[in-house]
Amino acid sequence: MELTCRDCPRRCGADRTARAGYCGMTDTAEVAEIGGRPFVLHRFEEPVVSGTKGTAAIFFCGCNLGCVYCQNRRISFRGRGRMLDVDALARLIAEAARSGAHSVSLITAGHFIRPVSEALRLVRPDIEVPVVWNSGGYESPESIDRLAGLVDVFLPDFKYLDPDRAARYSHAPDYGQTAVACIRRMTELAPGPVIENGILSKGVLIRHLVLPGGRRDGENIMRCIADKFPRALVSIMRQYTPAFCPDAYPELKRKVTSFEYDSVVNAAADAGLKGFMQGKESADARYTPDFD
Repeated sequence: MELTCRDCPRRCGADRTARAGYCGMTDTAEVAEIGGRPFVLHRFEEPVVSGTKGTAAIFFCGCNLGCVYCQNRRISFRGRGRMLDVDALARLIAEAARSGAHSVSLITAGHFIRPVSEALRLVRPDIEVPVVWNSGGYESPESIDRLAGLVDVFLPDFKYLDPDRAARYSHAPDYGQTAVACIRRMTELAPGPVIENGILSKGVLIRHLVLPGGRRDGENIMRCIADKFPRALVSIMRQYTPAFCPDAYPELKRKVTSFEYDSVVNAAADAGLKGFMQGKESADARYTPDFD
C-alpha cells in the first residue's frame, strides 16, 4: 500500500499513518461535531439540496486549501472531532441517510478520499437519497474517479481563475486549472442535472463565492463554466463575511458590494447559465455552523 500521500493536488508525500499531511489530518477520517452530534440537518444549502427537510450534513475536519477567509476555520485548520474508522464512518453515513433529510452531504472530505470511498462502498446500496459531494474544487481527477457510482451530486467550489488571487488567498496558484480538470471529471461521472420533486438527484452544481475585489475573476469564471460545463447549474454566493479574515488582508475586510455581486450574476445570465443567487442577508456569521 502506498504510504506517501498523493491523493490531492498538493501531493505532499506525507506518510499519514504516522503524521498529518498538508491538510492537517492523518489517514483516519475525523468528523466535526455540531451540538454534540456528528451530522446536522442543514437547511441553508441551495433549495435543490436542502429542500424543505434539509440535507444531512457531515463536516470533515482539515482541508487542503487553507483559505485565509475560511468560515469553518475552527475545524478546517485543526482537528476538533471524532476519529472514525471505515466501519464507523459507514454507519454514520447510513444513519444520516435514514434521518429524513432530502440528501446526505459529505462536506470537505476530499483529503479523506480513501476511507470515505470505502465507507460509501459498504452502504451505498442501502442509501435511498442522493449523496452529495461538497468540496473546495481542489481535487485530482484520479481521486474523483474513486467516487464513481457512489456519489450522485457534485457540489464543487470554483473559487478563482486568477492565479495571483488563488496564491494569495488559498496558497494554491494552480487552483484554476486544477478546478477545471476536477469539475470536468465530475460532469463525466454525474451528467445532468436531474431534478426530482424539487431535489437535485444527479448532476453538478458549481459554487462561486464572490469576494471583495473579485468581480472580474468571478465574471471570467462564469464564462469559463458556460464554455466548458454548460449543463452544470451554478450557485453565485454572497455570504462572504469579513469577520473571519485576518487583518493581514485589508482588501478583504469589507463585505461584497451590490455592484460586485450583480456583475457576476449578470455575467452568468449573459452566458446562459442557470442556478441560484443569494440575498444580502446571507453575509452574516449567523449562517455559519457552530462547531463549538
